[in-house]
Amino acid sequence: MTSRPQPTRTRKLPGERRAEIVQTAASIALEEGLERITLRRVADELGVRPGLIGHYFPAADNLVSEAFSHAATQERESLLPRDEHGLPPDERLARFLVRLTDGEYRDLSRLWLNARHVSRFKTGLRAAVSAQESETRTALVDLIEEGRRTGDFTTDDALGAALYILVTVDGLGAYANDDTQVDHPVLEDMAIATAERLLGLTRGTLRTRA
Repeated sequence: MTSRPQPTRTRKLPGERRAEIVQTAASIALEEGLERITLRRVADELGVRPGLIGHYFPAADNLVSEAFSHAATQERESLLPRDEHGLPPDERLARFLVRLTDGEYRDLSRLWLNARHVSRFKTGLRAAVSAQESETRTALVDLIEEGRRTGDFTTDDALGAALYILVTVDGLGAYANDDTQVDHPVLEDMAIATAERLLGLTRGTLRTRA
């Protein structure tokens, strides 16, 4: 009786393996929360030994921080995609806000809520949250500044407008875990109406542009 040949396991390049680990951890964070990320859990998902994960991330807290940063970066790139940079500023802002309110980003809202809470106890995650907030804030300020230069927006304070919009979005995101939230149109359009008021746009403009 001849023995069956064992399948050959392909060794991944370090960069590929590290990216795979971070992506897997980010998926766990989105589906179950940052607290569920452990070296063993990620190893089980990938079908490898925990020691392999520990080789790249000796401390689980570092993996938690990178997983959050990865998910938040992907979120920002999907909300403000590079291939839309040629569109008028008001249309890009409209798409950004409508995407945020259409329900598809509920898991990410939960992740942000989760990260802000957990970051109270984890210095690395706190730094990651701060860095991602800064990146998103800068992207929105740049967009508003562009719209101000083209005459689409009438505001003398792009940073103030961006902060107001983002705080409104974050406030709505605070209800991401509440399945009994009051169902009212004002909640769906609150961030959009806020942006229109701050930027001198007629009510309904952004929905139409999107």
